[in-house]
Amino acid sequence: MNKQELFDKFIEFMGRFAEIRAVAALRDGFIMTTPFTICGSVFLLLANLPIPGYAEFMAGIFGPNWTDPLNAVSGATFSVLALIAVLAITYKYVEGEGCDAMMASILALSTFLILLPPSVAAEGGAVVDNIIPKAWAGSNGVITAILVSFVVSWVFCYCEKNHIGIKMPPAVPGGVAKAFEALTPGMILFTLGAAIYGLCHFMGATTFPELIFAMVQTPLQGLSDTLIGGSIIAALQSILFWAGIHGPNVVGGVVNPILIANSLDNQAILNAGMSLAGNPDAKIITIQVTDVFIKSGGCGITMGLLIASWLSAKSSQMKSITKLATVPGIFNINEPVIFGLPIVFNPFLLVPFVLVPLLAIVITYASIAIGFMSPFSAVQIPWTTPPIIAGLLLNGWQGAVVQIIVIAMSTAVYFPFVRAQDKNMLAEEQGEEGSDNQNGEQLNATMNDEEGKPVLHN
Repeated sequence: MNKQELFDKFIEFMGRFAEIRAVAALRDGFIMTTPFTICGSVFLLLANLPIPGYAEFMAGIFGPNWTDPLNAVSGATFSVLALIAVLAITYKYVEGEGCDAMMASILALSTFLILLPPSVAAEGGAVVDNIIPKAWAGSNGVITAILVSFVVSWVFCYCEKNHIGIKMPPAVPGGVAKAFEALTPGMILFTLGAAIYGLCHFMGATTFPELIFAMVQTPLQGLSDTLIGGSIIAALQSILFWAGIHGPNVVGGVVNPILIANSLDNQAILNAGMSLAGNPDAKIITIQVTDVFIKSGGCGITMGLLIASWLSAKSSQMKSITKLATVPGIFNINEPVIFGLPIVFNPFLLVPFVLVPLLAIVITYASIAIGFMSPFSAVQIPWTTPPIIAGLLLNGWQGAVVQIIVIAMSTAVYFPFVRAQDKNMLAEEQGEEGSDNQNGEQLNATMNDEEGKPVLHN
């Protein structure tokens, strides 16, 4: 098997992987959580703007507890992320199967709540019972939420498609009939949830989310929070997009829950009154690193490609695509250049399209590791925020400087490849122009007689 055949097999596998119902539901479900994380980030950003003297100024106007209302919003979004995820993922999975997505989502939420710890230890050692602990309803419970979503979706769809449940007479209203049809999958799921809770409680003195966190989520977060882990994420996104598969969606659907959990762990450090800068417990690779610093201008950091094109392009095709793609690119929308140039299956641009994000992850990782930038908290910004402004909002002037360096690096790496692409396009255009001129001369020749006089045709 040669390299091309091996690459084709890889692309075929990834294409099939992206079409798996569970993977698609995971991707689409976390996309549904975006409004909550973005809105929560806005309020969290307002409470922690990286402007010297901002906190003191606000405290002087509104008092020392001025951040409490803002933190309440972030607590109702980030701190219940697992609850939102279990609803959204289940809904997308069951909707794709053509079943009752709303009822399945509610059953998933109840099943998830059965598995949560029923109490928390307050300061001083007192135990508070009969609560929903935000510690496990947030980032720490995300993996459990994903597992619950998949199990509930499968059981519910199996019961509905195979007509396993209580059937009501035709005269019964549809809403009432659906409610009774959900009794059977509900009893199955709640019994399963109670059994898992009992096994964890009586055999291990723990709960399922705590067990999953210790066995799965913590190791995955540790693996993701490395330069190698970040490089794999960056490379896969670009390789898949070059092959025509939306790499950020496919890869992000799998790794984004872990990266979000990394950023929420950093937020917990801040909430405990500690600093992220120089803190060995702080995570470096977070969702902001992948979304803002290795996708400036879009996957592959094609902002550098557009700048290089503005500086060197001579072909009409390259100039036209650059003009068309620049404004969307400023807002991190780069499909016009990916599919219009195209970058997809373009041998001229494969190397920089993969290399640039790899260098960007190295630059960003090093900037945080040496202390130039601090690790990122739970604050997120809309993905359409233009580069440099995005870095400024997230990490002050240091973030803006790192983004400028990344874009400059991107421009330098893309430049020779853009020149090669442009030269090839220019040659094609000149060849077509020469062919058109030759055809025109031949047409004129046939329209004239031997003496050079025009020949009139009736």
